[in-house]
Parts: sequence; structure tokens; C-alpha cells
Amino acid sequence: MVERAGSGAVAAETSVVPGVGQRRRGWVIAGVAVVLGGVLGFHRLLPNWPGQVGSLIESFLPWGGVLVVVLLVVALVRRSAVALVALLLPVGVWVDTFGGLLLPGEGGDGRELVVVQHNVSDENRDPAGTARALIGSGADLVALEELVDPQVAVYEKSLAADYPHHVVRGTVGLWSKHPLSGEQVVDIKPPSIEEGWSRGVRAVVHSPYGDVAAYVAHLPSVRVGVGGLASQRRDESASLLGRAIAGESVEAVVLLGDLNGVVEDRGLRPLTSQLSFAETGFAFSFPAAFPVVRIDQVMARSATVGHIRTLPATGSDHLPVVARVALE
Repeated sequence: MVERAGSGAVAAETSVVPGVGQRRRGWVIAGVAVVLGGVLGFHRLLPNWPGQVGSLIESFLPWGGVLVVVLLVVALVRRSAVALVALLLPVGVWVDTFGGLLLPGEGGDGRELVVVQHNVSDENRDPAGTARALIGSGADLVALEELVDPQVAVYEKSLAADYPHHVVRGTVGLWSKHPLSGEQVVDIKPPSIEEGWSRGVRAVVHSPYGDVAAYVAHLPSVRVGVGGLASQRRDESASLLGRAIAGESVEAVVLLGDLNGVVEDRGLRPLTSQLSFAETGFAFSFPAAFPVVRIDQVMARSATVGHIRTLPATGSDHLPVVARVALE
């Protein structure tokens, strides 16, 4: 009698424990979902220390959608209703923030410029082939970074017939189908970088739809290490570029460049606070072999950047990005 009672007690215990564990696992998944939703929706409130952690998280925010899918699969396997309900939060925030980028681009009203932005890489072994690929885009404007000798001469020769107007300053350049004027260097050099570093240029494009001040920039690189994200120089350069654009006398502005940051990154706030960016398209551009972020950007003032997309790989470690800029 005693043994049977004991066996019944054990059986009762084992029948209850799995349910308790399952409920606990459901609440854990729900908790993770709520935290993820908070990060996606309120990433600006995250501290940027230590190691620029805020900027680091913001660099990969779109990939939060993958975490949502993983949590959804786990919740379904666990058959946890509370986890599924909690997942509505990150799903809603992600769709509200990034869902529009999945929509197809709409046709423009005709008052638009097609622009291409490409870091061609100073180690590109086929600059002529890269130039041909960019010409094939049919762009009105082509912005290039990491222009070095003797490659720059190849680009000038290869692009000359289709883009008769161009300017190169330092390691950045702009090629245009329309006349240019007012070409000048834009000083975006952080104080800690030695003299001779030149990665900014500005010119006025006399388009059929009016004058546009075009800026081409290549901000300093960032590094991810054990100490976090090293982006101080990039952030300083972004501030200098932001001041230059804020003081621009031409109303319509387009910025093309390798900004070494995504538009969600707070380090680019001096730019994103005054310029609009792509309404649709993810266009992950780096690294070319397996793109995970878009650090090649097209931004504008008094104009709308429409759908942005990537072009096929060239000899660079970046993919070219192409976008339509509709003038107001």
C-alpha cells in the first residue's frame, strides 16, 4: 500500500513538472520578445557606452527580424500562447520601422535623377569593367570613392563618353551627364588624421529640373573589436559634413557616399536629421561577398530618394547602389 501510494505521488509529480517547465519557458520567450521589441522601438534611448554599444546595435537593427522569426518558431514548438502574444510587440515594431522597405518602388513624375554610389576599392583589379557596369545603370550621376592612381585615369577615360562632366578631389569624384560648376573640396577631415587626407567634394549639377548641390563623401572607417565599435573619427567627420550641408546655399542637395554607417546609426544624426533617405529597398552593400549592411548611402534635401537597390558585384568589396531622386 505504501509503495503504491509513493508511486502515485511520483507519477503525479512527473505529470505536473513538465507543464510548469513549459510555462516557464513560455514566459522566458515572452520576456525576450518584449526586450527585443523595446530595443527595436527605443534604440535611441540605449546608452552609447561602453564601446559605442548603441551605434553597434543600430548598425544591425534590420536583422532583428531574423530574431523575431527564431522566437516565433520556438514559441510554436513550445505551444506557448503567452510567447506568441508577446511576439506581437517586436513584429509590430519591425514592420512599422522596416516593413515599408520591402515594398516595390513607385515610378517617378519625370522630375528625377538616377544616381549611383559606389566605393570602387583601391584594390580593384578591373576598373574598366567596373566603369562599364556603372554606365549600364543609365545613371545621371555617378559618385565614386577610393579613387587612386593609376585607376583614376582609367575611370576618367572609360566614363568620358557617357559622362562628359566630372570632378575629382582627393580620393572621391563625381561624374555627371549634366554640366557642373562650383567644384570644391569639402573638408571633412577629423583633427586626429594627418594632412593630405581628402575625402569630400561638392559641385552644383545643372540638371534639366534645376540646380542641385551634389556632395560626394567617404567617411572614416569604423572597426568592431573586443572594446566595441570604434567610430569616433567617423562621427567627427559626419559632424563636419553635416555643417557643410547645413550651410549650403543651393536648396536642393543630394549626398552620395560611403558613410561607413547605416541610416539608423546615431553617429550619422548630423546628416539624417536634415536629409531624407530611401523610402523603399534594403540594398545591403557591404561586404560584397555577403552583404549585411548598407553603408553606401544616398540622401537628399528638398528632394525625395525613392527605391534604392544594388547592382551586381564589380571588382570592389562594396556593391554599387542605385536610386532615383525626385526633385521637389
